[in-house]
Amino acid sequence: MRFRVLIDDNYHYMDESERITHGEFETLEAAIEACKKIVNDCLAYGYESGVTAEKLYQYYTMFGEDPWVLPIKDPSAPATENPAPPAPGTVLFSAWTYAKQRCVEMCAPTA
Repeated sequence: MRFRVLIDDNYHYMDESERITHGEFETLEAAIEACKKIVNDCLAYGYESGVTAEKLYQYYTMFGEDPWVLPIKDPSAPATENPAPPAPGTVLFSAWTYAKQRCVEMCAPTA
């Protein structure tokens, strides 16, 4: 099974016409790493010295890129290589949850 990373635009929330395809990956782990990089890059762009985690997260949820993972079943692969896809509604990666965690880490006071 392969995994496709798609990116929604938080500024155009729920507007599928703004969705772009980032790429396809052989493993879920690789797809999630790509998603994390997208979120990290977006947060780095919005980060300013002294900004609070709450403000950075607010920036992200309003203007950031929201990557997510879509499993792709390969019809030409043997059944043993095509596990059942996750149940509908299963979240393979939550960009908002990851962004909230990263905002706290990035905005933590340094000693």
